[in-house]
Amino acid sequence: MENNKIAVGLDIGTTKIVAMIGRKNEYGKIEVVGIGKAKSLGVKRGVVSNITQTIQSIQQAVEEAESVSGLKIEDVIVGIAGQHIRSLHHSDYITRNTAEDVINEADIDNLVNQVHKLVMLPGEEIIHVLPQEYKVDSQADIKEPIGMYGGRLEANFHVVVGQVSSIRNIGRCVKSAGLGLSDITLEPLASASAVLSQEEKEAGVALIDIGGGTTDLAIFKDGIIRHTAVIPFGGNVITDDIKEGCSIIEKQAELLKIKFGSAWPGENKETEIVSIPGLRGREPKEITLKNLSKIIHARVQEIIEHVYLEIKNYGHETAKGKLIAGIVLTGGGAQLKHLRQLVEYITGMDARIGFPNEHLAGDSDEALSSPAYATAVGLLMVGLDKKIKVQDIKQVVEEVKNEPETISEVEPEPIIEKKLKPKKKSFFEKFTEGLKDFLDNAE
Repeated sequence: MENNKIAVGLDIGTTKIVAMIGRKNEYGKIEVVGIGKAKSLGVKRGVVSNITQTIQSIQQAVEEAESVSGLKIEDVIVGIAGQHIRSLHHSDYITRNTAEDVINEADIDNLVNQVHKLVMLPGEEIIHVLPQEYKVDSQADIKEPIGMYGGRLEANFHVVVGQVSSIRNIGRCVKSAGLGLSDITLEPLASASAVLSQEEKEAGVALIDIGGGTTDLAIFKDGIIRHTAVIPFGGNVITDDIKEGCSIIEKQAELLKIKFGSAWPGENKETEIVSIPGLRGREPKEITLKNLSKIIHARVQEIIEHVYLEIKNYGHETAKGKLIAGIVLTGGGAQLKHLRQLVEYITGMDARIGFPNEHLAGDSDEALSSPAYATAVGLLMVGLDKKIKVQDIKQVVEEVKNEPETISEVEPEPIIEKKLKPKKKSFFEKFTEGLKDFLDNAE
């Protein structure tokens, strides 16, 4: 199997770290050839808090994925989340020197690069610059300006910003685990590409990814990402509440939540009781399922209300911003019983659970289509798309090199330049190179 056709997604989560190796089959679906997961001990609320433990967990997940697939992992696409992520809107424009030429990739790159130069707060930096609509001269609401004539190119951007130190720490962990870092992607964007359909993105949809440490939100409308947010609560706070409320240890609380937990307290009878073995010869504890679901309900309600506030801030209640497709719930927390009903009840929007199986090949393992793997599948998709782009560029360069030399000697140069331009160094690659230098010097 050619190694350049394979990509690896590495989801560094608060509860688990997943390494997923895959490639595209002839139908454009994703075949997962190896998966490894490890308990994540060094990550709190989506941010690395213990470098050594995170490195060990990454190595463990990667080794498991390598042994399943028989392949060696070289570089990975990593997801980033955490409470330090924020997003803002910005519009910018460039004036083109030659209004007689049509707008091409290079012009859009110039515009995006200009946004990358925005001055952020100290200690912050730009992770993604996502163009929304363009405006050429005075014609607004253009989705794809390439090929149009115009002197002034303007665009609205959705800019995602994160903390430099958190991004560096992730880079450090990946590098110390012996891996190359080919890109960093915002986790809600990765999950969105795995579980949302194009129709939903057009109609308007909010993706809520309930992880262990954070709940990520991505809102799409008219096929374009409109809003992203990371809320610093997830499944772990529910477990903590059960632990405190029932005076039991964390492992038991987690098991209770998974086996008997429900977000809707009405349906449990007072008589349903679970007995939990006591510690070291103590009496067993008896917990009613009604109480358990009351605890869960209170915390889940809080998480959903936080998310709903973000959805309202984006403008869901305006006629223009209405999210017709409602809400898609994914992530490990989406497996909680009756969560969908509670979400529909609180928000009044339609909801469904998002499984990442739409893009997976038909014979994939059942377990992979669990909402818990949505981010890993999404990161893998991002990685594969990137590989395909690089392949295309290499092919173009080869074609240009092999063209007969009848054209004047100087001709091929600009062609290569132009074709290679689309794969300009994104800010992130520049940043990754800077990070590599920084880490090399640090060692």
